[in-house]
Amino acid sequence: MRLAPGTMYEALARLEGQGLIEPVPTDSRRRPYRLAAGGAQALRAHLDDQRRVADIGLRRLAEGGGFA
Repeated sequence: MRLAPGTMYEALARLEGQGLIEPVPTDSRRRPYRLAAGGAQALRAHLDDQRRVADIGLRRLAEGGGFA
């Protein structure tokens, strides 16, 4: 997926504003970011939710694919 520069910078500003990422100091023109503590916690919760969904799907497939 390609994002327009404005879309990407808006998303980065929103994530930074929410305390999920933080800029890394640099002398470069680029602005690298790292995951902040709050971002790591939010990502962990999201991945835990996705793991539960995947586990249910895999269990249903093993039982014969009952997704009704």
